[in-house]
Amino acid sequence: MIPAIAVIFAVIIFPWVFTVWMSLNDWRIGMSSEFIGLGNFQMLATNNRFLSTIPRTLYFTFLSVLLPVVLGVFAAEVFHQKFPLRGLLRGIYIAPMMATPVAIALVFTMMFHPQIGVLNYLLSLVGIPKQLWVYSADTVIPTLAFVEVWQWTPLVMLIVLGGLASLPTEPYESAVIDGASQWDMFRYITFPLILPFLMIAVILRTIDALKSFDIIYVISQGGPGTASETINLYLYLQAFSFFQIGHASAVVIVFFVLILALAMILLVARERLRWNR
Repeated sequence: MIPAIAVIFAVIIFPWVFTVWMSLNDWRIGMSSEFIGLGNFQMLATNNRFLSTIPRTLYFTFLSVLLPVVLGVFAAEVFHQKFPLRGLLRGIYIAPMMATPVAIALVFTMMFHPQIGVLNYLLSLVGIPKQLWVYSADTVIPTLAFVEVWQWTPLVMLIVLGGLASLPTEPYESAVIDGASQWDMFRYITFPLILPFLMIAVILRTIDALKSFDIIYVISQGGPGTASETINLYLYLQAFSFFQIGHASAVVIVFFVLILALAMILLVARERLRWNR
């Protein structure tokens, strides 16, 4: 028991205690630290650049969760049916989630280029004008979310597919006898039964999207301007570009509280769904 407690203290508790201590100090690398109490948190509360990253992060997270859930359920319904080469097509469909985010970001960086990118070429073939994609403050967040959707929709599909495989067949047989349509069976049988699996997918995707860094950093580096600067990017810049370790540690604490709050809300929603069944 003592070795386990020692490992937990060294790996989990000590880093957190040290981070909290640093957040209470004004410390820049190369300079001596000074205890300022909650000074870093007070600065964050009045820092417009940091405050603007919060709704931007939530907007990116919302798009990166909602669209994979909708598309993942649709894909799971398709791949749950029996048809030739289903196993091969499933393997091809989940291939994006096996690639590294940096490699994906490099590919999409070239595809999003307004002049030589293949996406604008494809749009021109159907008469749609060229888009600025990640080079416009208005479209950069939806465009970055599109990359997340492309990579992580297969994960939602796999979770829902596991749920579909575990469903009983009796309700569907009764529904067919009663003359129910495919939509009615999905609405009144399939969706309520796979809802617990969907909640697991939503929780996992929400936590992952909130922490997203590599794709955003490689493609836009938080730009244009600060239009795609999320909390994670702001934290990285404060710690490794401006070397304000105390300020960055305060951001870590606030970011952790935000992730914890969203996770708790989703867990409570999941429990309520279980009670209402």
